[in-house]
Amino acid sequence: MKNTTSEKVTLSDWDPAEIIETKEDVFAFLEGALEENDPDFLLSTLGHIARSHGMAQLAKELGIDRADLYKSLSPEGNPAFKTVFKLFDTLGLRIRLEPKTA
Repeated sequence: MKNTTSEKVTLSDWDPAEIIETKEDVFAFLEGALEENDPDFLLSTLGHIARSHGMAQLAKELGIDRADLYKSLSPEGNPAFKTVFKLFDTLGLRIRLEPKTA
């Protein structure tokens, strides 16, 4: 059956940062990103989380310049592990390893 309506659908950009509100949200987003095993996707997720917390405030808590934090977490960024580690700590999270399952 063919849809014959002429209604146009308007799509808007969806910003995950708008729905990351709690520590549980942060954890769920990061856990999902880590399961993808894709560094670029993890970096993008960290950027969404940082924006959800307010880049200026988060940069201040991390002791780095806001512009540097934006640059580090941009698609072209390559943050130092030290920055990522500090970011996890500031978000109240710790890095934990577990063996891969088959």
